[in-house]
Formats: sequence, C-alpha cells, structure tokens
Amino acid sequence: MPKLKTHKGAAKRFKKTGTGKIVRNQTKTRHILTSKSPKVKRKLGKSVLVSDGDYAKVARMIPYA
Repeated sequence: MPKLKTHKGAAKRFKKTGTGKIVRNQTKTRHILTSKSPKVKRKLGKSVLVSDGDYAKVARMIPYA
C-alpha cells in the first residue's frame, strides 16, 4: 500500500486532539470586527470541533496527524 499524502492546506487548519477528535478555528475573525459585539468576538476566538458531517473528509486529508 502506498503512503498517503497529507493535504498541506488542511494540515495548517486542523489538528487532532489526544482522543482523536479534530479541532478547527472559527471564521469571521479577520475584519469588520467593529460591527460584532464583544461577546461574539470572544466566542469566535475559541476553537471548536469539526462537525460530524465533515469529519470523514477532514480525517482523510490529515491521515498522520
């Protein structure tokens, strides 16, 4: 069986936790922050788990993470 290549764009965006879950950062934190409330900006700074529907796709892109 040949080695699998890691998708380098995905490797920069996702990482696996110790229990095998995949973590990602949230979007909408780069600009136009003046119209967002402090509470929203605080929440967007936290990491979240990849959704169940996307898990298999992301896991294929980072096979050795």
